[in-house]
Amino acid sequence: MRRALVVAGCLALAPVGAEAQPASSASAGFASPASERAVVDRYCVTCHSDRLQTGGLSLEGVDLADVAAHADVWEKVVRKLRAGAMPPRPRPRPDAETHERLLAYIESALDEAARANPDPGRTETFRRLNRTEYQNAVRDLLALEIDVTALLPRDDAAFGFDNVATGGLSPTLMERYLAAARTVSELAVGSRAPAPGSRVVVVPADRTQEDHVDGLPFGTRGGTVVEHVFPFDGEYEIQVRLQRNRNENVEGLTEPHEVELTLDGERLGLFTMEPSTNMVIQANAEYYADEGIDNHLNVRLPVTAGPHRVGAAFIKKNSALLETTRQPYDAHFNMDRHPRQQPAVRTVSIAGPFEPTGIGETPSRDRVFSCRPADDTAAEAEACAAAIVASLARRAYRRPVDFGDIEQLTAFYREGYAEGGFEAGVETALRALLTSPEFLFRIERDPAGAEPGTAYRVSDLELASRLSFFLWSSLPDDELIDMAAAGRLREPEVLRAQVRRMLADPRAETLTTNFASQWLHLRNLDAVTPDARNVPDFDDNLRQGFRTETQLLFRSVVDEDRSVTDLLTADYTFLNERVATHYGVPGIYGDHFRRVALPAGSPRAGVLGHGSILTVTSYATRTSPVLRGKWILENLLGTPPPPPPPNVPPLEESASSTGVLSMRERMVAHRQNPACAVCHRIMDPAGLSMENFDAIGRWRDAEGGAAIDASGNLPGGELFDGVAGLRRAVLDRPDVFVGTVTEKLLIYALGRGIEPADGPAVRAIVDAASRDDYRFSSLILGIVESPPFQMRRSQS
Repeated sequence: MRRALVVAGCLALAPVGAEAQPASSASAGFASPASERAVVDRYCVTCHSDRLQTGGLSLEGVDLADVAAHADVWEKVVRKLRAGAMPPRPRPRPDAETHERLLAYIESALDEAARANPDPGRTETFRRLNRTEYQNAVRDLLALEIDVTALLPRDDAAFGFDNVATGGLSPTLMERYLAAARTVSELAVGSRAPAPGSRVVVVPADRTQEDHVDGLPFGTRGGTVVEHVFPFDGEYEIQVRLQRNRNENVEGLTEPHEVELTLDGERLGLFTMEPSTNMVIQANAEYYADEGIDNHLNVRLPVTAGPHRVGAAFIKKNSALLETTRQPYDAHFNMDRHPRQQPAVRTVSIAGPFEPTGIGETPSRDRVFSCRPADDTAAEAEACAAAIVASLARRAYRRPVDFGDIEQLTAFYREGYAEGGFEAGVETALRALLTSPEFLFRIERDPAGAEPGTAYRVSDLELASRLSFFLWSSLPDDELIDMAAAGRLREPEVLRAQVRRMLADPRAETLTTNFASQWLHLRNLDAVTPDARNVPDFDDNLRQGFRTETQLLFRSVVDEDRSVTDLLTADYTFLNERVATHYGVPGIYGDHFRRVALPAGSPRAGVLGHGSILTVTSYATRTSPVLRGKWILENLLGTPPPPPPPNVPPLEESASSTGVLSMRERMVAHRQNPACAVCHRIMDPAGLSMENFDAIGRWRDAEGGAAIDASGNLPGGELFDGVAGLRRAVLDRPDVFVGTVTEKLLIYALGRGIEPADGPAVRAIVDAASRDDYRFSSLILGIVESPPFQMRRSQS
């Protein structure tokens, strides 16, 4: 083991503020530039020479006596050696002791150089709030929940996350942010009665609505809940329309059904839906015409301003099972393969306000109006407005504000005040604040007089913003700003206390919904539509159940401060009846998710057995060992394969003259092409070890009547069998998996890609976390205390 060869930690880079540890004499006694050069020449240069440059890398002539001079090259070598991927089999490989000694020597040299001359990398000077950050910032600043997807376009992703490369702001995007600011300020303040508008919420067409929906009254089935912010007191019209088939008939309406509309759980109306009796004969065909049959599902009523929950559901008739020869599918949404047994909600629309009567107190108005003018004079009103904008600007700009900041916003207040009075003035000032670069951008400026290309510590206020957007994807709160403004945030004990406080806050859920959903590709589930002929039992209920299961597992690791390796080994998961039935787990009933203990040896242990991962790494018609293998290499091992060459031929389908080809046989045939073999020999074996799971994560022992061969291996590793063997192989070197998790967190925290200079910091974080069983909080604290997070390189 490496810890027997070198001092614990391998001279890992110390956190900012910690004293650097001296080099281990034992390490120096085991290795020298000449001895390690001989190892490299014997096992590496045969492929990575100036002539061959395999993988675009040459190690010939790269000086091992001065590793720091070619840090970018040696960091690539470290990544491959640590993962055990090089030299590739069946090439000659050094024995374990020689391999560990070479790795320790290179890492030690890189880490020593980083301590002597840290390079924390450079984040963008201007980083725009992305869509998620904008929504969370509005929520925390104004106590206002908005649907930002209707206001701002989707952000592009880089390095796997959509908070990277967000520096630009095109004129078109600027217009969207201006429009969003107008909408948000009107909803938050409501100084003027808005013109009637409408919002239509569409329920996914492939959602089965046979059972109870969380958030709706018990005794109902199907339907949906809409959380809506009503902008003004007044009358609103709520309208429900039902799902129809391609003939425009309401699906499943073969007998009377009752539809219930609710507002905040209180019934607004109960409507009866009767089957159509309007027979139409056209082109010698007879059918029932359902045109206008659901037009009476409307209600008009007065609603107060603020957030409310609108519900639409059906009164549940009974829970009797369908009596059919074959067990019916759980999915019911397709008229041809698995038709609806009962009607379903298609849309809920909310229109208004009609005849607005004013605006009462709402959470956002309570947050905005921290004071009220004592009298009707303009001077008193302006003094109160100045206090309001000062309070809002401090939180929105993430720093103490000065007279210039307040005066700038007060000028906009005066314009609004002249047109509509005090509240109109505050609304205008708020709109200006929401379009200010100080709010829309996270700005990190080089200190005056900084030498080009040198490392410096970011300010406490910049550190506070880095911390809050990392853990909350939102603004720092008052306590964090107070600590930063007092210059105390960088104190180690204060910083650690703030991190632990923030991790315990409900806002840290964004680590699950934002970070984990992107790292594990859970966001891709919305785009997955398996072929209904091959997998007829897939619907949106299962899609959302898959997502919830994985998010709840990740959240349990965060909330319970478990080891991050539990993401692969957890002997529990979270299931509702729909997902449990899909997995073949008995005794789980109802739509709510609950923690379920897994039996020893269960293939469902950890995310490798989750339907979410298995579905997003498959195609619509079949599994994909390539996608699954790439996902493993990229997200678990941190060694993504190179991009495919142009004009790659497609995989041959399973039909042949002699019988059905298994996926393994098709992949073997695909690798006969030398251009394909280079990458596929790396990816395919790992992906093939998951072949016992089909394209939507169901367990199977055979394919096409033949037993599945689920043997596989990781690059450079030994042969193993199935997902259990894959799990063990990944965790044989837990530092590799934990290092990958650390890198993903660091990308997400910094908003930039990983650079070679970050290698020493990642190793230090992983080494420190290993002494605490790789607990999640240890990784977070290690990142927050690391040079890349606390420092920045000035412009060259």
